[in-house]
Amino acid sequence: MVNIILPVDFGDSTEDLLKGAIKFAKEIKGKLCLIHVAPADIGFAIGDMGFQYFPEVEHNEIKQELLSLNNLQQRILAEGVDCEHLLKQGIAGDIILDFAKEKNAGYMVMGSHGRSGIYDVFIGSLTKELTRRATIPVLVIPVH
Repeated sequence: MVNIILPVDFGDSTEDLLKGAIKFAKEIKGKLCLIHVAPADIGFAIGDMGFQYFPEVEHNEIKQELLSLNNLQQRILAEGVDCEHLLKQGIAGDIILDFAKEKNAGYMVMGSHGRSGIYDVFIGSLTKELTRRATIPVLVIPVH
């Protein structure tokens, strides 16, 4: 069975991305390996007293994201596609590529909003980065 890496961020485009990934997994009889990368600084805030760390904020956010991953996994399994998931904190591009290598993945599925130009200069594009750095084919699904 071919492992397919599916990074998710729980944004507005997750639904379209999920539908496309499920369709692709069914076509090639693959297994979806969901991954969500949370920022490493999720519990930090800056205020009058400088940087402060709030572990309860980080804990609650991670707990919610893990619940969301579990829900996505259950939806995928209900569609008849094998699935597993992972949540990590850190730099998304590096963690996703490490996960793909660890799972000996055959494909990666990413979404594209179709933005370009000045947006990429200031924000960057994880899809763009991963299509450039990945050693496996990356299927890019347009999401709106």
